[in-house]
Amino acid sequence: MAKHGKKFTAAEAQVEARPYTLEEAIPLIQKVQYAKFDETVELAMRLGVDPKHADQMVRGTVVLPHGLGKSKRVLAIAGADKQKEASDAGADYVGGDELVEKILGGWVDFDAVVATPDMMRAVGRLGKVLGPRGLMPNPKTGTVTPNVAQAIKEIKAGKVEFRVDKTGIIHVPVGKMSFPTENLVANARALVDSVVRAKPPAAKGKYLKSVTVSSTMGPGVTVDTAHVDERGRR
Repeated sequence: MAKHGKKFTAAEAQVEARPYTLEEAIPLIQKVQYAKFDETVELAMRLGVDPKHADQMVRGTVVLPHGLGKSKRVLAIAGADKQKEASDAGADYVGGDELVEKILGGWVDFDAVVATPDMMRAVGRLGKVLGPRGLMPNPKTGTVTPNVAQAIKEIKAGKVEFRVDKTGIIHVPVGKMSFPTENLVANARALVDSVVRAKPPAAKGKYLKSVTVSSTMGPGVTVDTAHVDERGRR
């Protein structure tokens, strides 16, 4: 087990061994922060699903009402008839087959990828490059679409993707430590509500097993699952 420094231990000592509401947990992690940089605030949710079964996979997207504190660099791989639309919507890089070749050559200087359906034959070649980075366009998350303008605007506005990993956990950033507390709470609430709504019918028993909020360097704070689950069902 890794040894923690004095600052972490001091911060951890201020966190009681009990579940908090989101409205209590987020100001607490802001209060105990000690890092010299603007840390990312992240939510980790352990779900009562078995991701090895396709009918228990949990994935989706949510537009965080207050974004993530930085605008994502969006790449649009689009047919010729959609490229101007993508540029007008704010895509940072727009093109077709030439962008596919550039990425195959090692270029990955972007944060999100949107593609039009007619380009997916070419984009399919990028699976080994984009897949491990979580950047592969997918119709289920709205990143393969003829409506590239809407997809780009949503990403720029703070749309994030969530996906359960093989251990049944979802990790998603919800903002920066410097955000006003109420903005972090609203972002976290939007994320939890979306994950609750994405509960697969095949999932049995308790769905939200645990929820933890933490910062990059700070201790985790346990969130009351009954509180957030109840809110998400309303």
